[in-house]
Amino acid sequence: MSALTEQTRALLRNALTVYGDSPQAAGWLRHHLDRFDEPLRVAIAGKVKAGKSTLLNALVGERIAPTDAGECTRIVTWYADAPAPGVRMRMRDPAQRERPLTLARRDGALRIDLQGTPVESVDRLLVDWPSQHLRHTNLIDTPGIASLTADTSARAGEFLTPEDSPSPADAVVYLMRHLHAGDVRFLESFHDRGVARATPVNTIAVLSRADEIGVGRLDALTSARRIARRYRGDDKLRGLCQTVVAVAGLVAETARTLRQDEFVALSELAALPRADVEALLLSADRFGRSELDRPDSATRVRLLDRFGLFGVRLASTLIRQGVTDPTALADELVRRSGLDELRGVLDTQFAERRDLLKSRSALLAVDLVLTREPRPATAALRAEVERILAGAHEFVELRALADLRAGKIVFPPEALVDAERLLGGDGGSVAARLGLDDGVGPREVHDAAAEALRRWRRRAESPLTGRASAEAARIVVRSCEGLLAAPAQHPAPH
Repeated sequence: MSALTEQTRALLRNALTVYGDSPQAAGWLRHHLDRFDEPLRVAIAGKVKAGKSTLLNALVGERIAPTDAGECTRIVTWYADAPAPGVRMRMRDPAQRERPLTLARRDGALRIDLQGTPVESVDRLLVDWPSQHLRHTNLIDTPGIASLTADTSARAGEFLTPEDSPSPADAVVYLMRHLHAGDVRFLESFHDRGVARATPVNTIAVLSRADEIGVGRLDALTSARRIARRYRGDDKLRGLCQTVVAVAGLVAETARTLRQDEFVALSELAALPRADVEALLLSADRFGRSELDRPDSATRVRLLDRFGLFGVRLASTLIRQGVTDPTALADELVRRSGLDELRGVLDTQFAERRDLLKSRSALLAVDLVLTREPRPATAALRAEVERILAGAHEFVELRALADLRAGKIVFPPEALVDAERLLGGDGGSVAARLGLDDGVGPREVHDAAAEALRRWRRRAESPLTGRASAEAARIVVRSCEGLLAAPAQHPAPH
C-alpha cells in the first residue's frame, strides 16, 4: 500500500468519526473507504454510435453489452466480475429495492429484459459476469452524449459530470469518430478544475471506428494511427486527455468472439479470385445483394453485421495470405485492430495509477462532505486534505504534468518530452518513466535514473532557467530521486 493510500484511508476514517452522527455523510465516506478495496472504475463515454458497447465487448472478450439501439443503451450499465452471471436493476427512487432481471442470449449476444419498467425510472443496471478482464476493472457503459433523446443525453451528463459531486468513475475512456468541437466541449467539462482535479490523468481518447477513416481500405488503420498521432500533439487536446489511440472496435469485438462458421464463410470468400472479391466489397449493398452462391446472401449479410466491409476485406485477405485456422485469424485481427495497444495504454495509464486514482476520488469525496456539512470540528480535516494535496508528490507531479501540457511551463522540445516521461506521462512504472524496456536489470535502471537526476539538477540550478521552469525542474528532480530509491520491480517510485 502506498503512503498516499495510507494517508487517504486515515483521513476517511477520521472523517467518519467526526460525521458518525450524519447518516448521509457517514454512508458517503464509508462508501469511498470501501472503494479502495474494489476494482478501478472505468467509464466508457462518447456520442451516439461512437461504438461504446462494441469496444466494451472487445475488452471483455464476450458480447455482453447490447450494441443495438434498444432501451438498455439508454441506461448507465455497470459490468463487474462475479462467480455467476446475473443482472440487477437499481431504481431512481431510493425507496425501491434492486430487482433481479432475466438474462438471455440471442444470436450470441446478451439480452436484458426490463420487464416493462420505464427507462426513466431506472438509475442503473448492474451486470455480473465471470471474466478475468473484469477482475481488476469495473467497466461502465454510458448512454450517448448529444443524443437526440434529451433524457438519454442528460443521463450521460449526470453520471460523468454531476454538478454537485465527483463522478462515480475513477477514469474515463472517451470515444470519438473524429475530433469535433462537441468532443472538445465534453472533455473540457469533464476536465476538473479543482486542486486535486487539474489533470487529464484520468482520461484517454479513442478513435473508436478507425476502419471508417480510410473508407474501409486495407490501409485504413495506418491512416487512423497517423491521425491519432496528430491529435496527440494537439496543444488543446494534450491538456484534456492522456493520449489518443486508434481502434477498429467492430473488428476487435468480432475477433474476440469469432465463430467457426464465420471462418468457414470467410474462407469461401477468400477462395474466389481477388478481383471478384474486391468488386463485391465496393459497397455493403453490392456485397449483400450479389448472386454469389457461397457464401450465400444471408451469410454475407451476417458477415457485414459482424465485421463491416473493412473487417471482411481484412479477414479474407489474411486467409488468402496463409492464415489457416480461426484462432490464428482472431489473434491477427485483434493485433491489427489496435485493441492490444489500447489495453497496454489502459494498463500503463490507469492500472498502474490505481492507488492515485482511488485516492483522488476519495479526497474529492471528503471535500464534498466538508463543503456540504461544515462544522467547527472539521478544520483539522480540511487542513489534512490540503496537506495531502500539497504534500503528496503524486499530486505535485500531476499538476506539473498538466502545466507542461497546457504550455504554462516552457522547456526546449527534447527537455519537455523528457520531463513529461519522467513525471509519468507515458506510464507510472519505473521503466516507462525512464524510457526503458520492461524487464531491464537493476543496474540499467539505477544508471538511467542517476543520469536523469544529474540532467535535471543541472537544469534546476542553472541561472538561465526561468523561475517557473526551475520550479518544474525541481519537481522532476524529486521524481528522479524517487526513481533512484525505488526497487526496480516496483510499479511507481513513491
